[in-house]
Amino acid sequence: MAESRRRHRRTAIAAAIAAAGLTVGLTTGCDAVNKALDCVQTAEAVADSVTDLQQAVENASNDPTQIDEALASIDQNLDDIGDKTDNADVNAAVDDLNTAVDNVRTAVKNGDETPDLSPITDAAGELTKVCTS
Repeated sequence: MAESRRRHRRTAIAAAIAAAGLTVGLTTGCDAVNKALDCVQTAEAVADSVTDLQQAVENASNDPTQIDEALASIDQNLDDIGDKTDNADVNAAVDDLNTAVDNVRTAVKNGDETPDLSPITDAAGELTKVCTS
C-alpha cells in the first residue's frame, strides 16, 4: 500500500514538474527551470522521507532508530532545498517543516512513541505546493 502511495505521489509530482517546467520555461531562462526542478525533486524526496517517517513510527517497537533515520533524511533534504533556492515562499515552507521535524524529534526524545506527524505532513504538502506553483 505504501508503494502504491509513492507511485501515485511520484506520478503527481512528475506532472507538476512538467507543468512547472513549461510555465517557468515560457517566462524565464534555463536557470529558473533548473531551480524549479531542483525544488520539486527535493520536495518529492521530502515526501518520500515523510512516508518513511510514518512507517518508522508505526514500526517503532521493532526498531526505534528508524524514526531518527527518517528525521535525519528529512533534515538533509531540507538542507539541500535551502541551498538551492532564494524563493521566500519556499524558504518559509522549509522553515515550517524544520520546526515540525524539531517538534517530533523532541516528542520522541521525551518518550512519545506515537508523535503527532500531522504538522510534518502539512508542512511537506505546503512545500510541494510552493515548489509547483
